[in-house]
Amino acid sequence: MESDALFTLGEPAAAPSAQTGSGGVGGFTAVGPDAPLPVRMRPANLDELVGQEHLLTPGSPLRQLVAGNAPMSVILWGPPGSGKTTIAHLVAGATDRRFVAMSALSAGVKDVRAVIDTARRQRRSGGPPTVLFIDEVHRFSKTQQDSLLAAVEDRTVTLLAATTENPYFSVISPLLSRCVLLTLQPLDDAAVRALLRRASTDERGLAGALTLDADAEEHLVRLAGGDVRKALTALEAAAASATALGAGRIDLTTAERAVDTAAVRYDRAGDAHYDVTSAFIKSMRGSDVDAALHWLARMLVAGEDARFIARRLVIFASEDIGMADPGALGVATAAAQAVEYVGLPEVQLNLAQAVIHLATAPKSNSATTAIGAAIADVRAGRGGPVPRSLRDAHYAGARGLGHGTGYRYPHDDQRGVVGQQYVPDDLVGVDYYRPSQHGAERSVATRLPLLRRIVRGLPTPAVRETSTANGRAPTSPAGDGGRPTATQVDAADQIGGSADGKGQQ
Repeated sequence: MESDALFTLGEPAAAPSAQTGSGGVGGFTAVGPDAPLPVRMRPANLDELVGQEHLLTPGSPLRQLVAGNAPMSVILWGPPGSGKTTIAHLVAGATDRRFVAMSALSAGVKDVRAVIDTARRQRRSGGPPTVLFIDEVHRFSKTQQDSLLAAVEDRTVTLLAATTENPYFSVISPLLSRCVLLTLQPLDDAAVRALLRRASTDERGLAGALTLDADAEEHLVRLAGGDVRKALTALEAAAASATALGAGRIDLTTAERAVDTAAVRYDRAGDAHYDVTSAFIKSMRGSDVDAALHWLARMLVAGEDARFIARRLVIFASEDIGMADPGALGVATAAAQAVEYVGLPEVQLNLAQAVIHLATAPKSNSATTAIGAAIADVRAGRGGPVPRSLRDAHYAGARGLGHGTGYRYPHDDQRGVVGQQYVPDDLVGVDYYRPSQHGAERSVATRLPLLRRIVRGLPTPAVRETSTANGRAPTSPAGDGGRPTATQVDAADQIGGSADGKGQQ
């Protein structure tokens, strides 16, 4: 079975002892001369481990674990190719411990209990301690993880577990609390470059048979994306191509033929999914259109569901833009429809257009805060019966109950808005919506105060009666310089078309 890191795991049942035949150790398959380059180049000791210097300080838990000086259980969390299973192999090399390796992809509770039972018997008879390595531990169910608790608690086994998923989400809390969590970082370019050079000259690798051009090396480093296994696999493929052509060097053309797609750090069901999505949303919110397009591209290249991206755009259009650009919701919704109608790969153009529109649009979260405040009041018990004038008066007997009595039809007023109580008694005067001064919402912010004063029956600015040929409503005096203020404006401009247009109920 394939492991997460640099070598192959044997089946759990094949690892009853610390050593296996043909050079294999504790359930790990022996490395042969025809093994892949990443397998042949796995570190033989901690000094060869590159890129995890923050875990290699003297006395660190990792050094103690490898040296066998401390029986602490450890969870290794890091991206593929960062060396988690390589560390497990180094631990397996300790001769004074029995090492058993299994993968959560194929092992079950029965396998785990068999290892624990054997470890318990050996411990009682004075045998060596047991280190149980579980690769991809996040794939274990809650029940399977529960089966480890007692043995880890009393140190019947020392657990060494590896995961690419955030253990705070994928590992049960009782197991996590019994282990030391070590976080492995993606290898930086310098570390990947150093390992490529080592593999080019080391006897375990290419043994200096081919030289690697600088531009070809940079190409492999860039496409590896911090995954040393991908870098070494690409190097091996390029070396095979160069050898077949009779060349003594690996040039850029050969390296490009070996691999043409960069490694993308993205897991649609894991941490990277949420991190990239968060960066995508925050870049649009921050109006950085270039960053937003980068994260969109990351998701598309990684194979993210275009429907998921479209849903996030539709949400964003109201959550972060709202009334500052009411057309943004239409753009986002159109992009979502294009996903269904066009599909990938062409729909990436529609998504990109929507992202550009949303990232460069004026921003306002007034709709978000307004509904949030209203929901908070409802959950807190604020509110009361629907005012009688607003109740449904269509059914027989409703009028006899007083439903609809006193309702004022806004269209009967030339302004299209009338003074009338629309909220329950204990919410009179509450303002939920607070418009910003951004984009199109600026005009709403100007119109809203007058609307509220009329609806709530509050005094409004004095108006002078005028008669115009086009039948415009009465106007208030102009402000200084003839420029109208929020209250010194044409009433029709301020409130015309603001009513919802519903008929009398």
